[in-house]
Amino acid sequence: MSYPVNISIEAPVENQIQEISYDGQEIYQMPLTMSENLARLAQKIDFSKTSCDDLKKDPDRDDSCEEDGKDATYQSSVWPWDSVRNKLRNALTEICVLADVLAIAKEKRYMVLDPIPQEVPESKPMTQVYARKKALSGAASVLLTGAERLRASQNEASRNRSSPPDFHIELLRLRQNWRLKKISNTIIGDISYRTAGSKYAHTGMFEVTKAEEEPDKCTSPPPSPGANSKLTSALKLTVPSELQGIAYIEVISQKDQEDLCSANVSLQNFSSTTAPIPEANWQKRLEAAQNVLFCKELFSQLAKEAVGLQAAIPHTVIGNQIIASTFPGMHLKITLRHKNGGGEASSDTRRGQKGEHDHVLEHSLHQMLREVHHKNTHHPFPHPSSAPLGPSKRRCLAGPSATDRYYLLEMTKSQTLLEQIIQQSQHTLLRQRTEYVLDTIIKEVKDPLIVTHWNALNSPTLSCVKINIITHGYDTICRTSLVIQVNEKSLKCVCRDGRVMHMSYEGQELRDLIFCQIYQHQISAVQALARCMGWQYLANSSHLGIGTVEPLGNASSCILASPMGDRLIAVRCEPQGGCQVSIAHSPRKDFFSGQLVKERKWENLGGAFKEVRWDKMEGRNFLNKMELLMASLTSS
Repeated sequence: MSYPVNISIEAPVENQIQEISYDGQEIYQMPLTMSENLARLAQKIDFSKTSCDDLKKDPDRDDSCEEDGKDATYQSSVWPWDSVRNKLRNALTEICVLADVLAIAKEKRYMVLDPIPQEVPESKPMTQVYARKKALSGAASVLLTGAERLRASQNEASRNRSSPPDFHIELLRLRQNWRLKKISNTIIGDISYRTAGSKYAHTGMFEVTKAEEEPDKCTSPPPSPGANSKLTSALKLTVPSELQGIAYIEVISQKDQEDLCSANVSLQNFSSTTAPIPEANWQKRLEAAQNVLFCKELFSQLAKEAVGLQAAIPHTVIGNQIIASTFPGMHLKITLRHKNGGGEASSDTRRGQKGEHDHVLEHSLHQMLREVHHKNTHHPFPHPSSAPLGPSKRRCLAGPSATDRYYLLEMTKSQTLLEQIIQQSQHTLLRQRTEYVLDTIIKEVKDPLIVTHWNALNSPTLSCVKINIITHGYDTICRTSLVIQVNEKSLKCVCRDGRVMHMSYEGQELRDLIFCQIYQHQISAVQALARCMGWQYLANSSHLGIGTVEPLGNASSCILASPMGDRLIAVRCEPQGGCQVSIAHSPRKDFFSGQLVKERKWENLGGAFKEVRWDKMEGRNFLNKMELLMASLTSS
């Protein structure tokens, strides 16, 4: 005897094939979600059928159940989705009724809702006045109570001003300025420059703990509000011993004979002359420790470069000092000064140093290291997007720009920090030498006047000075200008006539050039004055080949003629001998004394030149004396 058994048929695991591509790949249709499956089943319900008889007359129903209707235990007379259909239909009916009610109440075309009339309450003005007065008194009491609480809190804060601040408030302030993280039950801080691009090996970690209260603090009486008591911090910072104290980089340029090796290898036992930073001021302590870490990283980088560079004179690294040669007889000394515990270097060490610390070069070192940090974290974006990360923008444009091999090699060259600071030190020394030479010449030479103008905007390795040579009272007649560019190891001079001269770092070459320009200015000024006085210059030479040989440069000369042509003035300027002036008369005084020459045409021949005693001439300067001389020799 067989009994009917319900068999559940599951859908195959494999989804239906939606599409087959040309290469034979089968694209399957995604399975339906639960909400999609419910919607698909709900679509099979016919809500137009209102009774069970209609459902029984549904031709789509399976008739297999009617054949097996003999057994009541395995047959259901009600349709399975009948309860769902009934609830949805009831919900639809209620929503329709609600929509009709809202339409009637809102549109007011079908029914008007009139309010129920209520009795007007009796007005009692005095009652309202008393109620308002009571409300105002209640509000006033609340404000007075709050003001009293604020006054009490301020008095309490003034009384407890000497007490240590709260630990969590101090920790919040510390977190606003420094990086902190919690490892198990320990708070660790970081003062390193790793986030800024530093690759220094030191961790730069410090520990933050809660300061322990002193035992005698509870027994001591509370201080008065006006007492000046030092505040103690609720935080206790444990900074590594190698980062405690104050550090800075000392940069000195001096001669080779001055204290060549004076390195302080042991930097821990300095005599303490300044008070250490108090524990309460944790911001200054951390800033000082971070500065020590920065100086150590800077000195470490300079020491590595000094050992690795191949220089003509090898660089020396001794303890806490780096010695590099800049010019013959001059060297640059870079020293790491670390005053552990707030101490100062001993008086003997400071007394033995003859050089002066250059704060500008120290600032340049700090700037260069921070620039390295910036480049480590700010890489240029790849253009195009497939380019490797890291090359500069110029290298990315080298291909489209068809850059040659020489330009590519120039782009790969880079200078280390030590090379850059050596170049800046050389430029500083050469600029000081140039200033000294110019100031010395200005003091020595009173006529003509020498005016120097240094450019305010310069680069660390290039300066420019403009020199004007003028004569007092005659600056509109003639002015000699030249520009000198001060580089690292050389000078470049651009003269008024366009000549460009390159000189070495020796100051004597610049001195010789200035003196040559001074006496060339005198000749040019005399010619300009002669034109103003009506005189004519017959000949001039900037490289006179007669006379004594000058140890420096060549002599310059010019010959001037009066308007009538009967007077001649010869001017000779020598860089070493100064200016010499000679005059000649025409005709000669003894021309008619003899009987050999009878014709009058030979009287225009000039006589012999006689030197003028220039120191006896009146006048403030050379051009003033020349003006008086020309005026006296001009005949009417």
